Amino acid sequence: MDNIHTAYIALGANLSLGDQLPAQTLHDALGALVHAGLNLRSVSRFYQTPCFPVGAGPDYINAVVRIETPLAPRDLLDQLHAIEADMGRARDTRWGARTLDLDILDYDGIIAPDAAMVEDWMNLPLRDQMGRTPDQLLLPHPRIADRSFVLVPWADIAPDWAHPITGQTVAQMLAALPAGDLADIAPI
Repeated sequence: MDNIHTAYIALGANLSLGDQLPAQTLHDALGALVHAGLNLRSVSRFYQTPCFPVGAGPDYINAVVRIETPLAPRDLLDQLHAIEADMGRARDTRWGARTLDLDILDYDGIIAPDAAMVEDWMNLPLRDQMGRTPDQLLLPHPRIADRSFVLVPWADIAPDWAHPITGQTVAQMLAALPAGDLADIAPI
């Protein structure tokens, strides 16, 4: 059992896939995760959330899952990218509208490649984030604390998960967000 790892994955979609609405795409993505050999341990409710950044497209449907996997972090990311591609994801615009987005939020609580680099990305101003993409996998995801569309569903399944750098739990990060960030998020 030593080679089984726990990861949290964020799911999001705001574009239809043919005639299929984003909520159905997320349901199908859950099936694709299982088909890829990932063991779903917890699944949050689905939430309708405002598009981020504002004006980049229609509202999103978001969720978070906890999985168990034998895959290493990079292999897991490659598997998630393959599922996205199978569901029509085009990677032509950073933070653009998409049929499916799958992000690794946490993988066994590890920090990769190192705390200094993750903290640099955590502290990067929004305008710089919009124009830059990391050239390697960063763990945990550096923007967790800023993203209500991640924290709200994550609180459904793991409110006590603690950030390996800041020590803050999901519930604490969620409570620290401005009320306006949460006003338009609703379960579906």
